[in-house]
Amino acid sequence: MNWLTWSLLSAVFAGLTAILAKVGIKEVDSNLATAVRTAVVLVFAWSVALITQPASAVLGLSKKTWLFLVLSGLATGCSWLCYFRALQLGDASKVAPIDKLSVVFVLILAALFLGESLTWKTALGGTLITAGAVVLAWR
Repeated sequence: MNWLTWSLLSAVFAGLTAILAKVGIKEVDSNLATAVRTAVVLVFAWSVALITQPASAVLGLSKKTWLFLVLSGLATGCSWLCYFRALQLGDASKVAPIDKLSVVFVLILAALFLGESLTWKTALGGTLITAGAVVLAWR
């Protein structure tokens, strides 16, 4: 499978996440719900990792890799906490499009920090994503 297939599967599972989470957090604190979800993700991710890689591969990770994966994990945790709280307070059909503004932030940050091209196509796409999020979240 190529990157596009994996990306589409990611989008499908992210969509399912919003719906399942909205139902699951109905009568529980959003932070507790995030902790439960994170524990499940932790067990699942380690299971997949250990099935596909030897456990010794962890020791081969560089300090730079550790640093950026830890920072990425902290950013993910913050994102999930905010996302679950937003889902608890708002409609999933409004929260999810705003959450997908992350794509626009990725375009900008990738240009600034990774040197990726910010072309007319990425600018147009980012503008359309922003417009779509605003339209979908409009009351």
